[in-house]
Amino acid sequence: MKSPSPRSQGSPFDKRGIFHDKILHMKTYDKVGLAVPTIILPKDTNNLDKWAVVACDQFTSEKEYWEEADKFIGDEPSTLRLIYPEVYLEEDNKEERIQKINQTMQEYLDKGIVEEKFEGFVYVERTLNPPAGGGKVRKGLVVALDLEKYDFHKGAKTLIRATEKTVEERIPPRVAIRENALIELPHIMVLIDDQNDIIMKGARSAPLQKPLQKIYDFDLMLGGGHIRGYKIDDEKTIQQIAEGLEGLIKDDFLYAMGDGNHSLATAKACYEADPNELNRYALVELVNIHDEALEFEAIHRVVFDAPANILEMISGPPAGGGEEIEIIKNGEKENIRIKNMGSNLAVGNLQILLDSIPNLKIDYVHGEESVKKLSAGNNIGFILPVMTKDQLFPTVAQDGALPRKTFSMGEAEEKRYYLEARRIKP
Repeated sequence: MKSPSPRSQGSPFDKRGIFHDKILHMKTYDKVGLAVPTIILPKDTNNLDKWAVVACDQFTSEKEYWEEADKFIGDEPSTLRLIYPEVYLEEDNKEERIQKINQTMQEYLDKGIVEEKFEGFVYVERTLNPPAGGGKVRKGLVVALDLEKYDFHKGAKTLIRATEKTVEERIPPRVAIRENALIELPHIMVLIDDQNDIIMKGARSAPLQKPLQKIYDFDLMLGGGHIRGYKIDDEKTIQQIAEGLEGLIKDDFLYAMGDGNHSLATAKACYEADPNELNRYALVELVNIHDEALEFEAIHRVVFDAPANILEMISGPPAGGGEEIEIIKNGEKENIRIKNMGSNLAVGNLQILLDSIPNLKIDYVHGEESVKKLSAGNNIGFILPVMTKDQLFPTVAQDGALPRKTFSMGEAEEKRYYLEARRIKP
């Protein structure tokens, strides 16, 4: 065992039983930017269906979803009390809400509602919105990644790269939430290009000397499907995973952001402001881009109170010189041809055009039904085509980050739910 850090002299445990030596001295694999986190989960696993809540950047124009979640949870411990759903970002009580989040984290730790379960990875099997008889299962691996290996700026050649443009104005509000937080709960999903499925197969089949130990198995709330998690804590298996990841590196590129780019950018900003070992790493879920259950979905746009001449401002010539996209007005669809602004993707051309119009209120919406619901009155919805999965790694390697909100991995209910946590302050 490594010697205790200065923070833990005398006893490696603090009054809450937090094992600082493990937290502050994580096992790391520098070539692949990987660290072995100490996983925090609720002590009582009987109500995990109320603990796990979908990513905060979903249903951002549908407050009724979050109200239904709140009603379902009641007074039970929940990650809903530890996150800031973006649907509430425009309300006036930001500071009060953030302070309450931090207080609740402290309370959950002090009262032993959550505890450190083990040092290792979590192998995840997520059944997505299963129909009768079962649904597709997406595999993932919860690990910690080194933020020194990540740069969200376009053209960066780091091991971890952004896949879409990062809007830097969105980072400070998120920093305000994270900078005083005691723990992190990720909705971040990071993609690997593993055509032979080496990493997930290795996690599923190891350790060979004993069966995988299940740590949770339950239905996710409000149509989120089902999730199972297994502990990966033996050194041999973790070493094999690290070696397998090393074999996937191409031109110093290994990890591409899937979901949660602004959350990882926020973690990076907090690390730069407070460069300690806990802040250096961020908890994420790795997913193989070739997973058969991983489907890319388009991210549509809804413009609220659209100017009367907005379609004239973005429309291209009647034939040629632009791409056709669908729009929705008052539930009715029609096709328009938009101007070609030099992007290879329709979403890129549309985003450039919308960004050129001042004072537009735009929401980025997952799912065509939600677009239809929101496109009433003076609101206009824009339905966009899907980017194929095999375009992602080559495009990011060659061109850098794509236009923001280019693609999404599945519908809103299929996003990562907050579940595992990690300590980010001693």
